[in-house]
Amino acid sequence: MFTGIVSDIGAIRSVETRGDTRVVVETAYDTATVDLGASISCSGVCLTVVDKGRDERGGWFAVDVSGETLSRTAQGQWSAGRRLNLERAMRLGDELGGHIVTGHVDGVAEVTGVRPEGDSKWIGLRVTREVAPFLAAKGSVTVDGVSLTVNEVVDRGDATDFAVNIIPHTQAATTLGGLEPGQAVNIEIDVLARYLQRMQTYAQTR
Repeated sequence: MFTGIVSDIGAIRSVETRGDTRVVVETAYDTATVDLGASISCSGVCLTVVDKGRDERGGWFAVDVSGETLSRTAQGQWSAGRRLNLERAMRLGDELGGHIVTGHVDGVAEVTGVRPEGDSKWIGLRVTREVAPFLAAKGSVTVDGVSLTVNEVVDRGDATDFAVNIIPHTQAATTLGGLEPGQAVNIEIDVLARYLQRMQTYAQTR
């Protein structure tokens, strides 16, 4: 379980296809405190640490990314040099600074626009019909592992546009400050919205 509060920006050092895809990520985390088998959110994707170490380039950890995960996450995310928003799993008693995040990607959004709003950035995104019902103005959404508030939602036929604002701190502490139109990002809906949808569907079938 995560909160959507990014604590490091890592970078993919290498990618190797070996059944699943082995990805090695450089990190500023003290890898001595990262257990094998621990969960780390990598731009919104919960992955298991299968190896770790430290060398002349700094700390690193390795994860195995399944074909299912590759097919459901943003195109180009799993490539050498790609920067990733990292968050270690929360512990009982930790402050819930964002919202409850599971690290299970629900869909991929396309960035439709970026513009300055004061020192912040307005980011427009577009999602498919499957994700659209779970987005609401002033609700929560996770974009590439970052907990954000939805500012506006506009339905447009088979797609839905929504917008978020990225404050200067978030621009500096995550990869979202570098988003550009046309880029794909991972989206996780609010877990509470997922349960409400399930409750509604179940009630309608009784």
